[in-house]
Amino acid sequence: MEEVQVETTNQHGKQSVFASPWVQLVFGVICMAMIANLQYGWTLFVNPIDEKYHWGRTAIQVAFTIFVVTETWLVPIEGYLVDKFGPRPVVVGGGLLCGVAWVLNAHASSLPMLYFAAAVGGVGAGAVYGTCVGNALKWFPDRRGLAAGLTAAGFGAGSALTVVPIANMIKSSGYENTFLTFGLGQGIIVLVLGLALANPPASIEALKKLAPGAMRYNAKPTEVMRSPVFWMMYLMFVLMAAGGLMATAQLGPIAKDYGLDQAPVSILGLTLPALTFALAIDRVLNGVTRPVFGWISDKIGRENTMFIAFAMEAVGIYALAKFGQHPVAFVILTGLVFFAWGEIYSLFPATCADTYGSKYAATNAGMLYTAKGTAALLVPFSSIITTSTGSWQAVFMIACAMNAFAAFLALFVLKPMRARLAQRYASDYKAQAGDPVVQAADLSRSTT
Repeated sequence: MEEVQVETTNQHGKQSVFASPWVQLVFGVICMAMIANLQYGWTLFVNPIDEKYHWGRTAIQVAFTIFVVTETWLVPIEGYLVDKFGPRPVVVGGGLLCGVAWVLNAHASSLPMLYFAAAVGGVGAGAVYGTCVGNALKWFPDRRGLAAGLTAAGFGAGSALTVVPIANMIKSSGYENTFLTFGLGQGIIVLVLGLALANPPASIEALKKLAPGAMRYNAKPTEVMRSPVFWMMYLMFVLMAAGGLMATAQLGPIAKDYGLDQAPVSILGLTLPALTFALAIDRVLNGVTRPVFGWISDKIGRENTMFIAFAMEAVGIYALAKFGQHPVAFVILTGLVFFAWGEIYSLFPATCADTYGSKYAATNAGMLYTAKGTAALLVPFSSIITTSTGSWQAVFMIACAMNAFAAFLALFVLKPMRARLAQRYASDYKAQAGDPVVQAADLSRSTT
């Protein structure tokens, strides 16, 4: 098909200098990087908070669960606002809430205050995350895996550059000042860039060749909620997210219990404490994996890629359980675990948009993203299981089994289910004749 130039406009229908696919993608990636520390930097604050107030790790980690739950379970509402009003007001409001949350963390002197700050931060982070991913899916209908992967990489790797500065500032100035400084800086950047975000033109999907298995049919959220394919993806998302969230939240305590938090590790001429080294490498690999596996899935299919990645995660967690008490092995194996885990945040949104279309992509992907919040409810149980058994082995084995099961479901259950749904949607496609995206798609197909 002949390439067609698409005029890009903002959500109010006016032409915008920033309304082009790659500019929008870059702005989305930066916004995601700015909110990454709310989740991935949290583990650095757990022990300092406990040392000051002696609330106990389990009680403090409830704040992490509250953050993830509010970050994920409200994303469908935020996605609806994005689909209706455009990305700008949602991201601007989210950036403001993220900044406020870390200011509250800096002054939290009680668990209720800490929990409230976590909820505020979760709402803000969810608004930014859901909007940026949904916007990427809409701007790149032909490369959803890569676009969602690059956007999610900002969240996965965004904290890599700030892990060492945050750790150093906590030691030199205290965790309170660290919360305050980074919270205000990150919040302001998100607010400013959010003002430049825009919706793509309605015809953009019609002018692109979609990825293998993708449909042009636009399913409404109510239709998606009734689809067995959605709930199969939801189950798989929960299974995969639970193990990774446990590692994210508990990496600091795990390293301390193993006696590795300050153990020096030298790799490629660089020497750092094992925990700091692991956090830096994990953040980079957790970000790199998202566009890598997203791009692969654009080529070989979503479910095939899921099987490969999920199986790698199961192997990585098993190896970490067996060999992770050695400092160098701890650093390398946690990197493998994060590399094989982070891609879920590109594969699942891309699969959702492929299955249910672009028009309601932010809302539909947001509904699926709530699986992360469901998985977060399992994180405190990792502390309980460890306390009752006296080691992390049982937690590791449970996470390994969950990932292996998800790999099986991807190839042998989800793949045939999606194929059957695609056949049904193909017959329903022309029923959306009143939709301008579908009308344009029909026109473009007639010229190929």
